[in-house]
Amino acid sequence: MILTETMNFGQARQASTALKSGTFKFPESNVFSVPDAPSTEKTTTANKTEESKPMFAFKVENTAQRQRVNPKTTHSVGQRNATDCFSSTLGAVLMESPWREMDWTAEHRKTLMEKITSYKPSCQEVPQARVLLLGPVGSGKSSFISSVQSVFDGRVINRAMVGSSSTGFTKKSFPIRGQKGEEPSALVLCDVMGLGEGQTTGLTLHDTLAVVKGHAPEGHKFSPEQPVRSETAGYMKKPSLRDKMHCVVFVVDASKLTSYHKGLGITFQQLREHISDLGVHQVALLTHVDQVCQETARDVTQVYKSSAIQKLITEAAALLGMSPSYIVPVRNYSCELALEEGTDVLLLSAVDHILQYVQLYFQDHLAPETKFQSS
Repeated sequence: MILTETMNFGQARQASTALKSGTFKFPESNVFSVPDAPSTEKTTTANKTEESKPMFAFKVENTAQRQRVNPKTTHSVGQRNATDCFSSTLGAVLMESPWREMDWTAEHRKTLMEKITSYKPSCQEVPQARVLLLGPVGSGKSSFISSVQSVFDGRVINRAMVGSSSTGFTKKSFPIRGQKGEEPSALVLCDVMGLGEGQTTGLTLHDTLAVVKGHAPEGHKFSPEQPVRSETAGYMKKPSLRDKMHCVVFVVDASKLTSYHKGLGITFQQLREHISDLGVHQVALLTHVDQVCQETARDVTQVYKSSAIQKLITEAAALLGMSPSYIVPVRNYSCELALEEGTDVLLLSAVDHILQYVQLYFQDHLAPETKFQSS
């Protein structure tokens, strides 16, 4: 039996909820109705009264009295499968095939953890790879560091926030510890205050480059009014390769991407240009993906089937001035009390992505004659 009904937004939302919860009932007639949600509404204008048009139509197929939706149902323009109705209102239509492949198994999670904990820089004079996280206030830099360490600790932890304000926060380094009983990893994630939209708020271009070059001391308190200079306490005049940053990770919030001030895009692209001149590779994280896609919030393994996330990756690439292939989505732990396998895999995959570009840096700087000179 095929039931076809033209429905408005309220009906579609309730129908989607009923389908997902298993309470949807197939009527014997060919008319589907939702209580308290009439299919049309009358709107009054100055000159006439007219019926509002329904938003879209959908089809539900009941074969052999089984309540199910046929995933192969073809949709015309303006039509969606009933199970897509609620998600599509958030722009979160799931594709049949992922736009990036990902192994979500427990075995892959274990492999990634072993790969990260066993990583060693290929340059003998550098004991630890140093990675700098840069992003606006609230983008999820500190949360990412805490989330990655949570995976290795086997429980959700929260570190003290470093950049939750636009003024007066420090540079702080966090070595990623291995699992209990294992040696610490050779990866250090460095957090600093959030970026501003110019040179008067947040971390400035000058101070950012001082950190990348290795001049800024650990624990330095940044202030736009007091830039890092040779007179700064603890200033490193001749930083070695081990003191410099070996990769820079830009962090942007998926839920705020379209509302960022255009000045931030200029800041990002200026930073990218100067950091590239130093020979440091850059990648990016798209955080809070669960806040822009309901299906991903429900099941993080659907992230690479989400058309909304794919679109936001493209928009982030335009904001940062880099290829989408450098950008990976992540879901940080926030209110959770226990780890979740899919979230772990996404976080560990992001770290593995970062380490690939760290390794490229060391390959570029293995020969002494190719090392860039700090200004």
